[in-house]
Amino acid sequence: MIPNPPEVARGWPLQLRRAFEMFGQEHLLGGQTPDQVVAEMDAAGIDLAILTGLVEGDFAVPNDTVAEWVGAFPDRFAGRCCVDPRDPAAACRELERCVRELGFGSLQVLPYAFGFPFSDRLYYPLFAKCVELAVPVVTQVGHTGSLLPSEPGRPIYLDRVALDFPELVIVGGHIGWPWTEEMLALAWKHPNVYVDASAHLPSRYPAAFVEFVSGAGADKALFGTDYPMLRMDRTVQSVLELGLDEDRLDKFLYRNAAKVYSLDPRPRADA
Repeated sequence: MIPNPPEVARGWPLQLRRAFEMFGQEHLLGGQTPDQVVAEMDAAGIDLAILTGLVEGDFAVPNDTVAEWVGAFPDRFAGRCCVDPRDPAAACRELERCVRELGFGSLQVLPYAFGFPFSDRLYYPLFAKCVELAVPVVTQVGHTGSLLPSEPGRPIYLDRVALDFPELVIVGGHIGWPWTEEMLALAWKHPNVYVDASAHLPSRYPAAFVEFVSGAGADKALFGTDYPMLRMDRTVQSVLELGLDEDRLDKFLYRNAAKVYSLDPRPRADA
């Protein structure tokens, strides 16, 4: 989930504004307050959301904006850091600040935004820092909704990194479509690799992904929305219609994410 306050919403670049239009969320280009987002979470039955910063070229949703929202609702939001990998030393310092000072629990890297695949050595200092700080790294895999090249997001690039960093927990976000089976093969192969379903409405999940969640991948798949691109209430309701049994549904919606991100899967006393 990306914080979208009015001061951020006014600056969304053209390629990202198009993504809002693709998902029918143009009305959110005016921005939101954290109170409004929490109200939507309540309506959808979502207890806790991970907020992430964003660095896409020269556009950014600052990590400090994430920290402000987490500070406003610490029982409803957790923070994720995003950095510019083009200066690895500065990126590592920012990651350490976000984890040690802001309390964030994961890092996001976006290969499509800079044209460097996930296996590029530019990211390796960040991966080593994640291992040192004991936080997972999340990356976008699959096609891009924004008008930027999709090829850097091929899931196969995770394979080399998982081999080089067996202690690094890696989450491939966005299912990896149209290379979904490639992503699922890596999640099956590597103990430290997971796949999340953000940016895809559950009613449109590829059949291979639904089979994975229902069977061999029940412990390796995480639910997500990529809000504000997808509506929370519609996405949650669509998950409930997949026909998953109670145990697998609980893993997909709560327990797997709690394990990967060191979160309490039931953070609220009334949940």
